Amino acid sequence: MKQFDTKRPEFSPYGFACESWKPTRMTRPDRHNEIELNLLTAGSLTYLLGGQRTKIEAGRLGIFWAAIPHQIVEVEGDTPYYVVTVPLSEFLRVGLDLSFINRILQGELIVDCDHYPWDELVFRRWELDLKADDRVLQRAANLEVQSRLLRFAHGINDGKLVPSMAALTRADQIACYIARNYQQPLTSQSIANAMDVHANYAMTLFRKTFGTTMTAFITQHRISHAQRLLVTTDNAILDVALDSGFQSLSRFNEAFKAGCGCAPREFRKTHRPASPSR
Repeated sequence: MKQFDTKRPEFSPYGFACESWKPTRMTRPDRHNEIELNLLTAGSLTYLLGGQRTKIEAGRLGIFWAAIPHQIVEVEGDTPYYVVTVPLSEFLRVGLDLSFINRILQGELIVDCDHYPWDELVFRRWELDLKADDRVLQRAANLEVQSRLLRFAHGINDGKLVPSMAALTRADQIACYIARNYQQPLTSQSIANAMDVHANYAMTLFRKTFGTTMTAFITQHRISHAQRLLVTTDNAILDVALDSGFQSLSRFNEAFKAGCGCAPREFRKTHRPASPSR
């Protein structure tokens, strides 16, 4: 059974997988460039993602883009839950409705309001299939995951979703402010002023709560924004950098390569879906 490794490098890939995880609070945000599906059989998890708290309860399937800084901040129960990870390029090729894709890539954690009793059995089968040294079973699991994504997106377009939780702590409010304003010039002082707190207090509280600095959190959101633009638009690299909140192309290239392990052009080439899927 897996659980979050605090020493795990950012953007280290999980690949296409379905595994059982131990529900634990995360001491820092994680980021990896896959679409993540969570299914709980008992209890609940509450994520902070994109400045919003969202609870996933047992039997409800939750989906989000894990390149957005995400962190489990509350856990109810200790029953293992299923985690499916789908590489971004594969997700974009499924043929999902563009409005659904945009919601995911813009940092929303979407939770299905309906409860499908067969999901637990299907996820368990995927876990076994992907552990087997059998390409046919692995291919079958891949196709079934795509089918579940199509059904999920169709249901969401019919308005079936669970609203996010409204209550935010002071640290959550800072994270939310960053998530909504990272495209603008931000400093610890400007953030503190907006929150009506002292800058040192804001920085200390944020690091203690989320295990990372406000500066690193801002950069994470800007890189995630740039990733979305790189795979969904034909915008010039400079325009992507500026729209994401970076003040210069050199700083963007430096931060992007440090965070993603490759240059922006290489990332676009690797993850850009084929024309029919866009």
